[in-house]
Amino acid sequence: MPARAALFQPFVSRTLSLPNRIVMSPMGRAHAEGGRPHADYAGYFRRRIEGGVSLAITGAAAVGHDLADYDGTGPLFHGDDPLDGWAHVLAAVHEAGGKLMPQLWHTGAARHVDAFPDKSAMGPSGYTIADLDAGRGPSAAAMTEADMAAVARAFADAASAAKARGFDGVEVHAGHGFLLDQFLWSGTNRRRDDYGGSAANRARFPAEVIAACRAATGPDFPILVRISQFKIDAYEAQIAETPEELGDLLRPLAAAGADILHCSQREAWEPAFEGSPLNLAGWARQLTGLPTIAVGSVGLAGLFTEEEAATPGAALPGVSLARLDEVAAMLGHGEFDLLSVGRSLLADPQWVNKVRDGRDGALRALDLAALTTLT
Repeated sequence: MPARAALFQPFVSRTLSLPNRIVMSPMGRAHAEGGRPHADYAGYFRRRIEGGVSLAITGAAAVGHDLADYDGTGPLFHGDDPLDGWAHVLAAVHEAGGKLMPQLWHTGAARHVDAFPDKSAMGPSGYTIADLDAGRGPSAAAMTEADMAAVARAFADAASAAKARGFDGVEVHAGHGFLLDQFLWSGTNRRRDDYGGSAANRARFPAEVIAACRAATGPDFPILVRISQFKIDAYEAQIAETPEELGDLLRPLAAAGADILHCSQREAWEPAFEGSPLNLAGWARQLTGLPTIAVGSVGLAGLFTEEEAATPGAALPGVSLARLDEVAAMLGHGEFDLLSVGRSLLADPQWVNKVRDGRDGALRALDLAALTTLT
């Protein structure tokens, strides 16, 4: 199918080369006792590389700051034992001929404080989405500049560890309602200093984190940045109401050393702003000049929420490639550069090879086991 041919062309940027344009999207998988990724992670990622993915990005792994972790079930990216566990995963991916990057995060005010009774949470102004929904004051602490400096160092240390251990780059998580996104979004950023107010100010701390990672890894190590309009608990939220505001948010990230912007939408084919067909990745590319990755529901017949994904017996969307050719054509026209696929790859590790070979009817549907196990 002509449109899909664009997905299987090589990609070359300033810091990254890939044999095709399909990336495995980061997805939280838990299964990390004590922060060490379970031994099954190695086979889990290897199967997707063998299935045709050129680059896999791990689910979010917490950097080495006391308040970074989300709920105690996910992997860490600091400390000898977790990093040794990740080394086994990396070896399996490299043996299969693929590339692997950890996604680095700090969850900020979204942290599940009930999982850490001896510690609190913090964010740019302390507001959680639950606080906003309830119309109440902040339930977390507002970060000091010393807090911000410590978090930036933790990201830089994690990026340096990734480079030292032979990873193929890192992705800095600045989306979906977690710490760096809390700075980008005016809903959670109510600061009155140089880190709040205007879009450029809201981007200041995320840019400092990226700059710290760049300083720690040198000029040629790939640094990706994940952004989104929506939040896990606020699907209608927007960090930018207009393309102009989006540009003011993203240009500081590019100037700080980001190489590629990974732009998450609920549906990758939807326009990011009224009056233009460009999706979020298309606008990000146009506004910054950086290569971009589009992601959002590719291969699925419908949307579902995080709550539905965690509910036993919930009806999950089936397989649909109705929009794949449209998204591939957008990529082929140069609107964005790479396509990230998530839950479709959970359902079927061979998704890329089957799409490449036109075996659409052989694609496997998503089920609860795929969402909850490292199959």
